[in-house]
Amino acid sequence: MSGSRRGSRPSNGPPVHARGPARPITPPSAGPLTRRAAIRAGLAGLLGAPFATSLGAAGRPLAPGLRWGGRKRPQPDDEIVLGVSSAFSGPSRGLGTELYRGAMSCFGQVNEQGGVNGRRIVLKLLDDGYQPDPCVENTIQLMEDEVFLLFGYVGTPTVTRVLPLLKMFQERQMYLFFPFTGAQPQREPPYGEFAFNLRASYDQETAGLVDNFVRIGRRRIAVFYQADAYGRSGWAGVRTALMRHGEKIAGEATYRRGTQFTSVMRPQVEILREASPDAVICVGAYAACAAFARDAMDLGLHVPIANLSFVGSENLLSLLAGASRDDPAYYTPWLVNSQVVPSYEDTSIPVVPEYRELMARYDPQVPEHLVVESYDPFPNSFVSLEGYLDAKLMTAVLRRIEGTPERGKLNDAVFSVRNYDLGIGERVSFGPDRRQGLQSVYYTVVEDGRFVTLNDWEAKFSEAGAS
Repeated sequence: MSGSRRGSRPSNGPPVHARGPARPITPPSAGPLTRRAAIRAGLAGLLGAPFATSLGAAGRPLAPGLRWGGRKRPQPDDEIVLGVSSAFSGPSRGLGTELYRGAMSCFGQVNEQGGVNGRRIVLKLLDDGYQPDPCVENTIQLMEDEVFLLFGYVGTPTVTRVLPLLKMFQERQMYLFFPFTGAQPQREPPYGEFAFNLRASYDQETAGLVDNFVRIGRRRIAVFYQADAYGRSGWAGVRTALMRHGEKIAGEATYRRGTQFTSVMRPQVEILREASPDAVICVGAYAACAAFARDAMDLGLHVPIANLSFVGSENLLSLLAGASRDDPAYYTPWLVNSQVVPSYEDTSIPVVPEYRELMARYDPQVPEHLVVESYDPFPNSFVSLEGYLDAKLMTAVLRRIEGTPERGKLNDAVFSVRNYDLGIGERVSFGPDRRQGLQSVYYTVVEDGRFVTLNDWEAKFSEAGAS
C-alpha cells in the first residue's frame, strides 16, 4: 500500500480502557490546619478521591509561603495581570502555543498603544501539559498570586476540574474568560456563572456535522473519542444530534488522553470498521486523531472522518503530510473539520488582514522557561485566530471597567458588551443569561495542503459524489 510512514511505532496501540481504582485520601497530618490543607480537604469532599489525591501528588511544587486569606499581593498600578494555565508541553502543546501566540499578537499592539487606561496587559503563564492535576495546582497558585482573572485555558478535562474550585471560593470573584473548549459545564449551572465563553459549543459543532452527514445520506455515524470529559462531551453531542434524526451511534472507540502520533490505532479502526459506518466523528486532540486518520486510510476505512475545532487543524495536517513520503495528500481526502472561527485565508473578512498583520509584526513566542519540547509554530492558524479574537474581546471588556480595575466590576463590564463587532460578520452580546459570545460553526476540507472552506457537502461527501 502506498504511503509509507515515518518513524517507528510500538506494536500495541493505546488500550480502550477504564482508569484503575483511586487511592485512598490521606488525612492531613496532626497540627494546625493550614489554609492550603483546608482547601484540599474541601476539594476532596467536593470532587472525590482521585482529585484530592492528585493535589498532593502533582509533580510541580507550589510556590512556598503562599496562603489564602493573608494580605493581598498588590498588583502593579501599571499592569492588569491575567492568569493562564495551558498546554505548553506534551503532545497537545501546539494548542496552548498557538492560542497564546494569537492572543499576544493582539495584546502586543494594545500595550504598544498605551494599554488599557494606562495599564499594560500582562499574562502570567503556567504549563499544565493538558493535564487536570497540574491545572488545578496552577489555578490555586494564580489565585494566590492575585491575578486579576483567568484567561485562555485549554481543554475540557482541565477546565472542568477548575470550575468547582471557582465555585467553592466564589467570594474571591475569580472568573475564567474564553477557555479553548466547547464543553457544556462552563455554559450551564452550577458553574456557568464563573465563566465567559466566546466560541460555539461542542453541541453546536457535533449537531452541525451530524445534520450535514444525514442530509447527504450518511446516516450511520460512529465516534472515535478521547476517554475523558472532553471526549464524553463530544460523544453526548453526537448522540443527541443523531436522536433527533431517529438514529443511534453506529459504533464507538476510545483512546487515552496524551496518546502520541506514533501510537497504533489499528484496534480502534477495526472496532469501527466492523460497524460499517458512513462517517466517523472524532473528538480528540491532533496527535491521536491524526494517528487514527492515518490508520483508517491504511486499513481501508474510507469514509469521511470529521474532527472538532479543538483538534488543531494545522497540527493534524502537518502530522499527516509527514506520514507519507510519496504523497503528502494521501491521508487527507476524507477529512472534514468543523471550526468556530472563519478561515484565516479569507482576507475579505475584516479581522483577518488585521490578525495576519499583527501576527507577522509581533511573531509572539512562548517564554523560554516554558519550552521543554521543540515546536515549530505556524504563521497563521485557526487556533491562533481564535486566540486573537479572545484577546480583542478581552481588551474590550477591560476598557469597560470604570476607574481602578476590580473583579467586582467584571460582570457589569461583560454584560455591557452588546452587538460588539469583532470583524468576523457576527456580533457579540453578553448578559446574565447569555455567556457565550459566538454561535457560528464553519466547515473545512483539505485542498492543496491546507484547510479551506467546504461549500458543497453533496459534491464532496455524498455516496455518489465520493465514488
